[in-house]
Amino acid sequence: MKHAAALASIALAMFGCSRAASTPADVEADLLAEINTIKAIDNHAHPQAVSAPGEKPDSEFDALPIDAVDPFPLPVRLRPENAEFAGAWRAFFKYPYDDIVGAHLLEGKQMKDRLARERGDGYPAWILDQLGIETMLANRVAMGRGLSAPRFRWVPFADALMLPLSNEAAKRSNADYRGFYPAEERLLKRYLADLERGTLPLTLDEYVRQVVTPTLEREKKDGAMAVKFEAAYLRRLDFDAAAQADAARVYARYIGGGEPPAADYKTLQDYLFRQIAKDAGRLGMAVHIHVNDGVGGYYRQSGSNPSLLESAFNDASLRRTTFVIVHGGYPFYQATAALLSKPNVYADCSLQTLIRYPRELAAVLRNWLEAYPEKVLFGTDASPLSAELTWEEVGWLSATTGRRALAMALAAMMADHEVTRARALELARLVLRDNARKLYGL
Repeated sequence: MKHAAALASIALAMFGCSRAASTPADVEADLLAEINTIKAIDNHAHPQAVSAPGEKPDSEFDALPIDAVDPFPLPVRLRPENAEFAGAWRAFFKYPYDDIVGAHLLEGKQMKDRLARERGDGYPAWILDQLGIETMLANRVAMGRGLSAPRFRWVPFADALMLPLSNEAAKRSNADYRGFYPAEERLLKRYLADLERGTLPLTLDEYVRQVVTPTLEREKKDGAMAVKFEAAYLRRLDFDAAAQADAARVYARYIGGGEPPAADYKTLQDYLFRQIAKDAGRLGMAVHIHVNDGVGGYYRQSGSNPSLLESAFNDASLRRTTFVIVHGGYPFYQATAALLSKPNVYADCSLQTLIRYPRELAAVLRNWLEAYPEKVLFGTDASPLSAELTWEEVGWLSATTGRRALAMALAAMMADHEVTRARALELARLVLRDNARKLYGL
């Protein structure tokens, strides 16, 4: 008995030492170290193409220029003075300071420009190496220098194809719309020029067959993996079912001029959204939809609730189309978790990796991972903030935040005995790369 008691005492002491050596912080740090070795697939970003010295910086990284709308406040983490961005420069070229203001900012910009010149067209791929990203899905009007496959894959914009009629009424209704709609009108003209067309067809059927479908087919041929809708910046996301006859009537009535009533134009847009989604599915391209808080002082947050998309997700004719809730629908992320039950719906954490700190993002990721872990994708939304802080620095902050938040979420799940360490690392690989590899056939 005394021998047994002594063994028990030793076992308890060893258990106590083991627990002391494996605090939650230790588990999280251990997971993060392994997570940092996983080469990620970035589901959503806006990288800039390389510009030659003296050239105007690339501006085709988005279809909607932020500088077209009235000034608006940025979240704390996206403000240019955020000292977190100094971490990117320390990681990229041994920047010696902890801040990015004044003379230090100028010195850092010069170091960055020198590195970019030295690397030339290989600079964007080198940045991906520093971020631990194997492949980045680039949301751009067109690809450019240094953004070549397989490291960068194209995701063009589809909103302009929904907007063939007069948009003047929408421009008057919202100050942000007044800034954004002209960009969509220019993009539609560009799509027409690519098809060597000067005018729009006179009937809806001809518009779909001669403009919408050929544009998507051209983009697919040019390497597009998906198409992107930024519609929440232009209207609510309630894309309801619309009869072809009703949409055709609206198109025929107003294609020659005049302003369609808002309800009629919505009917046409709803119909075209589903036609675009159907064509994308036929061509093997996913449909990415911005669903989250957005930029602009007049953005309609209630209009980007992911639940508004339920009708489209449930459309039997669209079950061959895969939808991605880009940015995860924050702050309605629990609604996103419910929508992931649909066989053709995924979500990524991009943008949240920028405007949320790791603690809050960890709660979002845990909510999704406890429900449908095979539907969760990693994304950075790397895109330029200013002349000094461009997609590289934003990508670094986003990637480091996303990986740390993932480690925090998985460590908490381990602490609650929901997953083993082996399963936690399996989940990390699913989020960072394996789910995207399966979705896009990479």
